[in-house]
Formats: sequence, C-alpha cells, structure tokens
Amino acid sequence: MIQNLSRRDFLKSSGALVLGVALPVPGLAQSKGASFAPNAFVRIGADNTVTVIVKHLEMGQGTYTGLPTLVAEELDADWSQIRAEGAPADAARYNNLFWGQAQGTGGSTALANSYEQLRKAGAAARAMLVAAAAAKWEVPVSEIRVQKGVVYSKTQKASFGELAASAADQPVPADPPLKDPKRFVYIGKANLPRTDARAKSTGTARFTQDVKLPGMLTAVVLHPPRFGAKLQSFDAAKAKQVKGVLDAVAFSTPVTNGVAVLAKDYWTAKKGRDALTAQWDESGAFKLGSEEILAQYRKLAVTPGTVARKDGDVDSALAGAARTLEAAYEFPYLAHASMEPMNCVVALGADGCEIWNGEQFQTIDQAMVAQLLGLKPEQVRLNMLYAGGSFGRRANPLSDFVLEAAAIAKASGGRAPVKLVWGREDDMRAGFYRPIYYHALKAGLDAQGTLVAWKHTIVGQSILAGTAFEPMLVKDGIDATSVEGASNLPYSIPNMLVELHSPKLGVPVQWWRSVGSTHTAFATECFLDELARAAGKDPLAFRVALLGKHPRHKAVLELAAQKAGWGRPAPQGRSRGLAVHESFNTFVAQVAEVSKTKDGNVKVERVVCAVDCGVAVNPNIIAMQMESGIGYGLSAALMGRITLKEGVVEQSNFHDYPVLRMSEMPRVETHIVPSSEKPTGVGEPATPVIAPAVANALFAREGKPLRALPLS
Repeated sequence: MIQNLSRRDFLKSSGALVLGVALPVPGLAQSKGASFAPNAFVRIGADNTVTVIVKHLEMGQGTYTGLPTLVAEELDADWSQIRAEGAPADAARYNNLFWGQAQGTGGSTALANSYEQLRKAGAAARAMLVAAAAAKWEVPVSEIRVQKGVVYSKTQKASFGELAASAADQPVPADPPLKDPKRFVYIGKANLPRTDARAKSTGTARFTQDVKLPGMLTAVVLHPPRFGAKLQSFDAAKAKQVKGVLDAVAFSTPVTNGVAVLAKDYWTAKKGRDALTAQWDESGAFKLGSEEILAQYRKLAVTPGTVARKDGDVDSALAGAARTLEAAYEFPYLAHASMEPMNCVVALGADGCEIWNGEQFQTIDQAMVAQLLGLKPEQVRLNMLYAGGSFGRRANPLSDFVLEAAAIAKASGGRAPVKLVWGREDDMRAGFYRPIYYHALKAGLDAQGTLVAWKHTIVGQSILAGTAFEPMLVKDGIDATSVEGASNLPYSIPNMLVELHSPKLGVPVQWWRSVGSTHTAFATECFLDELARAAGKDPLAFRVALLGKHPRHKAVLELAAQKAGWGRPAPQGRSRGLAVHESFNTFVAQVAEVSKTKDGNVKVERVVCAVDCGVAVNPNIIAMQMESGIGYGLSAALMGRITLKEGVVEQSNFHDYPVLRMSEMPRVETHIVPSSEKPTGVGEPATPVIAPAVANALFAREGKPLRALPLS
C-alpha cells in the first residue's frame, strides 16, 4: 500500500483513486499532500476497475466475494468492475474488529466484522465520486445519480475511472450514510459470480505452490516420530547421494524440530529426506495410545471438575426425578486434512524477511517469525495468497509451519529463498489435531416427562493453553472453546451443571472447523433424543417445548422440520433425525434422511438445512458453505479418526484417514431464514449439526443410541 508517496504524487503516476477509510474513526478529512488514510479498502483505477482490498484470507469460503459485495452495494458499482486483492500484514489498518489490534481470519468472523466497515468504505467512495462529478459539471449534488458503475447528471455521464483523479481531491466523508436495505441491489438479492472462480478454474489463481523465486530451494522435513522428541544427531550421507539434493540442515523452533533436506524440487527433496537416518532423544516424548488416554478421561469424568455453568441444584433435582438417564460420548483426535497441505515460502534479506503463503494469522505469524529471527515485526513482510482449505489449521497460534520455514531458511544460511512443503504424510502425522474428548451426561425427567435436571462433564485438552489466546479466552480455569455449545445450551432446564477437566498431554492440538461445537453439539443433541424417547415424546416437540426463550433456535428447527416433511413417513428404507445448534452466533438446524446399504454401511441420502445468519449477503455462498460444512462434518461423523499407538500417529494418508467422496455426498437443501439482524458467519456452523442429525436418524431406525464417533 502507499505509505511514503503523497497522494497527489501517487495520482500523477497512476491516475487512480485509492480510498483508505479509517473506520470507525469520525472526522477523517483528506488534505493535499497528506497520506490518504491509515486504512485502505477501495482502489478505483483509471481503467475503471474497483479493487477491494480484503483483509481476510480466501481459503474457499467466499471471502473474496462476500466482502466486495458490501463495497459494490454502497458504491453502486457494476459487478463486472469488481476485483479482490489480499491485504498486506498491517494490524493498524486491517485488524479483525472482533479481535482488537490483531489481523487474522477465523471464527467465522470475516463478513460479520466487516459488514458496516466495508459498506462505509463503499459509501464514502461513492460520495466522493458524486462530489467530483457535481463540481466538474457545475450541478448540485442532488442532481447526480450512480448506477452500475456510471455517474449521471441530467445531461452528462462518466465512468468511475474517468472521475477517479478528481474524486481524490474531495474530502473523505466522516460518516457517510448507508443505503436503506429496501434499496439493496446486491446484498441478499443476487447470486453473484465468485470473484475467484475464473482464476481457480483456469489455474491462474496463486497459491503457495505457485510461488517461484530466483534460486529458490524446496525443503522437505524429517520430523520426530513422537511428539516431544528432540533431534540428537543425523546422518545425511545417503540423502546427499540422491542426485539433486543440495543440503541437509538441522533446525529447531519453539514448537518443532527436525532435519530439512533442500533441493531444487519437491520430489528430489522428498527422496533425500526418506534416505536420511536420525537419532532422537525421546526422554520427553509422549508415548500413550488413544485407548490409554480415554481410560484416563473416564476416570477424570467421575470426579468434580471446574464449573463452567451452574443453575439451580442439580444433585437434588436428580435425586427427586421420576427417571434419570446417563450417557457417555467419545470423540477421537481429528486431522484437518485440507486439500493443500502446509507450505510456506520464506526469503531472508539484509533488511528483513519476506513470506508468501495462504496467510491466516498475520499478526501472530509476523510477531513469532520476528522473534525467531531477531527482527522487528515490521521487518517481516507477509504476502497473502489463496489457501486450498484450512479448517483452522493455518490459524495456528504457535505459527508452527511458518516458523519452521523461517528456521530452515536461517539454518541454510539465508542464501536462497526456501519453499517448505509438507507432504500428506507430514500433514497427517506431524500436525495439530482436534483433541480427544470424553463427555459424561446425566439428566432427570419428572413424572410428566419434562426435563428438570442436566449434568454435563467434559474432559479434553485445552487448545488455548500456552498460546497467545490463553489470557483472553481461558478464565477461571475454563477454556471457553472446550465448553461452547454446552455451557450456553439454549434449552430451558431449571437445574443445570456443566463442568470441565482440561488435562495436559503432549499431543499438539488446535481448533478444528467449528471448534468446541464439534463435540458438544453431538453429545447434547444425541442425549436430547434419548431423553425424548424416554419421555415418550417426539424429538421435535420435545425440543420446541424447551426453546421458548430462544426463538431463533426454534425458528430454524421448525423450518428444517417442515421442509423435510417431519411428521410424515420417511421414504421406504430411510429414517430421519434432527439436530439444532448455534455456533458463532449463527443458528443451524438439519434433518438427515439415512439408509443402510446391503453391506450395512450408513448412507446419508438427503439433508435439509435451515440457517439463520442474519442478513444473507450472498445467498449462493451461504448455500455453498452449508453444503461444505455438511460434507466436512460427514467425513468426521462417518470415518474421521486419528489414533495413537505408543504415542505414534497410525494414520498417514487418505487410504487410512478417508474423507467423503463426491459420490457419497447427500442431496442438500438449504433454506435461509429472512432476517434483518447483522450478518454472522457461515463457514463453520453447518459442520457440528450433521453428526447428531445422522446419529439420531440411526437411533430412530434401530432403537440403539450411538455414543461414539466415527459412526462407522
């Protein structure tokens, strides 16, 4: 972005209008010769293109379409003019408004935190174009109108590009008025083509793997076989016998350590890595298996935990209940398994470091790399490229693979740029995982079958312990991400207790698409079905009766049920199950229709999904993300599982960590609840709902509750 040139000097050389709107700071004015503004979101070129500077990573979720929609709406641009460009690392200008002074993408916040900010950026640009046209044509501003990228008076017209230079001389409105939603042309009204579709279809979209720098070397790493092991020594003799291998270097970061083999291409580096031999100090390595971990968790679950929520007197209510039920639910470690494994390009120079990758956590990665290399954060330049999925993995609060790339570049002498490439096996065995969890629940029903008591104990690693987020999100011993969806359960139950145990293990863990809701939604919604059956009530009616204080939950649940034909017989050979859950302030209900194949495998035939995400900015992207979240959730529900044996990850690739294939994807129908509430995120909220909906359908079919994932 422009920092050292004056505005007028820049315009002389480019003939473009660059609009940086410092929002929500009021009273910002533009003066000749001054830097235009600390935040820059809109750039209007002399060629009539409108480039929206997007501060959030595009990793498939539609950010590069959703955020430009907001600008195009208020600017009255034609959609064909719109371009999207990733913002540089600059937390002062591009901070995530929900995270304070930190730049990054996650928690389904991209559109939600930018909704008003980018609308105002577009509205301000429009006002300046209108003012420029009025001055040029010597007519009142009231006579100017803008439509599809053209500015009109009664007798004249001009494109944005033709007015860009003169518009830059106009003052920036302090608080430009926004459109009445009744006048929206794009928001919620049109299924706009994605701005990234053509580039991704033609292969011109730039991912990390596409970066090629002069003299660049590719690094492939030999990681320890067990978490926590340290490199003692290595022998690179056989690796260097592989033609094309240039070097092998040991490296260490606060998070990882190992040996990197460097070559001109990936395959040569991989063959060299595979020929390496190394000795590891495993005195501090983690050596438990998955079953041993769960055995420990079961013992913890019967002891008092840290209280996350307490209403009424649960013990007395359970003692006085006409009937009590108990259930325990088990969840394995899960890999993120994005189609693009971890990778990063680092170039070291005399004045700092430059990085290219699908950058998700700019502020954290910038600070961590600077600390590792002994630089100032501003000396670490980050270039945000497309990412082939993430599901939370690239938002690592410990910056593991980014630090690894920087450490390898440093260890190799900084003589050439380094592209770190993890293969699928590295991604599966040396990554970070959704933790194992164990849930123990007990509930009480009165004589009328009304739910009067609910006790819920959760056991699982904290994903925030030891990270920069711990001080913010771990309060009084409660990791908010471990209990979300449980501590804020919407059902009206007079006596409720939610407790948490957060054991510390040596397995690296991290958020995974929809975070805590990945397990809390399954445990709570499956237990609700068990309680409904015990009470002799329909699962839908049982829930609706408990949702009187939560109309948005109730509305999506009733809409999904109505559209799915709940209450009518399911098609022959199929059974139905439902679930409802709120995550990231978005409400999702799903009804799953399930059958079984001749060999007994579960087949999900149809999913009806209802979503309330506030204002539906891009209805087609909302539908895409509901489908994406359902597909991702089904992979975990039906087959996802990372297991440890003596501390070693047993899975290595998609042959033993399968994901849902296209042929296995059910028909999905998405229904959006009309809303005037501020928009909320849709990248994650569909994922946690599908597993309990499917499990409840199987429960309805076979009469046996399913209490462990994966269902297979």
